[in-house]
Amino acid sequence: MVRSAQRPASRSVIVERYTWLERVTHLVHLVTLFILLITGFKIYFGWGFMAFQTARTWHMIAVPFFLVANWILVPYNLFSCKEERCSVRDRTVHFKDSYIFGKADAERFIDIIKNFFGKGRYPAFSIYDETTGHYETKLHPVMKILIVLESIAIVIVAITGVVLYNLDWSPFGIPIAAWILSVTWYFASFFNINALGLLRLLHLLAAYWFVFELVVHVGIIEFDPYVWKYHKAIFWSGKEDLSDRQFVKIIDEDEQKRVTGEH
Repeated sequence: MVRSAQRPASRSVIVERYTWLERVTHLVHLVTLFILLITGFKIYFGWGFMAFQTARTWHMIAVPFFLVANWILVPYNLFSCKEERCSVRDRTVHFKDSYIFGKADAERFIDIIKNFFGKGRYPAFSIYDETTGHYETKLHPVMKILIVLESIAIVIVAITGVVLYNLDWSPFGIPIAAWILSVTWYFASFFNINALGLLRLLHLLAAYWFVFELVVHVGIIEFDPYVWKYHKAIFWSGKEDLSDRQFVKIIDEDEQKRVTGEH
């Protein structure tokens, strides 16, 4: 049988939803993002609550932590495996099922929209397979879309930030800032602005995207009392009680046999 988001489980099932490193990564990402947004808007708009140099210093301190969290810790968490033996294929399949928006996510997203208009029940987005001891997915379908867009925004803000930090930035003698400016000049000509102006605009738009994503992530998608348990899990416990019927589906041995056609 399947215990779904609409049918309560008969017993408590406590599982690890986030490892300690995943929780640390999320916290570092969140704290540094707030620092970058606040100091960045101060630098751009000239707000009077902080000195320019102070804002710039805090901005540059937060940058390496933000990039390490997103470009080193996040990929490590995504492809790490608890088992002693875990093939590249297993890791790839896990990543695809857990974080890439697919057909099943599209179906759940349609059901979510129907539920908003009073048609049907809200679908589960935490799907746990008891036979393997792993989540098949643990993200809201919309979050899988936002993750891709966020990754693009991080690349944009990093590339544009290099030039805004130093027009002549050349680590180890490599003229990275000059290369970025050269490429940007080509595209800037289509908009009748200079390269630095285009880079500044892209940097600002990426910042606005992070604000939008934060509002959608916390203020809309998860503005539900039943979802606050996931905030507790990501910031503190790392655990989830799957016996809670809200947004959860557990695939047990009987269901697995039914799906695979075994007897």
